[in-house]
Amino acid sequence: MKETTLARKAGRDGTLDFFAIGVATLCILHCLALPLLISAVSLSIPFVESELTHKVLVLLALPISLYAIYADAKRGGRAAFILTATAGLALLLGAAFLEIMEAHEELLTTTGSILLVAAHLWRATRGSAKAATHKT
Repeated sequence: MKETTLARKAGRDGTLDFFAIGVATLCILHCLALPLLISAVSLSIPFVESELTHKVLVLLALPISLYAIYADAKRGGRAAFILTATAGLALLLGAAFLEIMEAHEELLTTTGSILLVAAHLWRATRGSAKAATHKT
């Protein structure tokens, strides 16, 4: 029986995961690279320094990652992916929306983004490996 659902296809070819990796990478760039660039060039771009930017990036990552977690869990996915991705999302959400974590915002955002990238990269490569094995 062929698997035709979007969730199974997304898990098999890793497209959803690579999109999620891209969004998480944008978070890392926003928190680390852009502030360094602005300091080096002595520019002040309101969009980059805005708290709204961080919140928007997290809100972009949230549905993509939640869908990937749900799709993986529905297929009987491994706890390693689910726990790592959930931890990454929790750190991103906390850093973006909880004022108590403001002092550690960059560290939490960077750690959360790295966890999400690692989880999605692992899931994407695992999914590609499974798809290649099933073809032979």
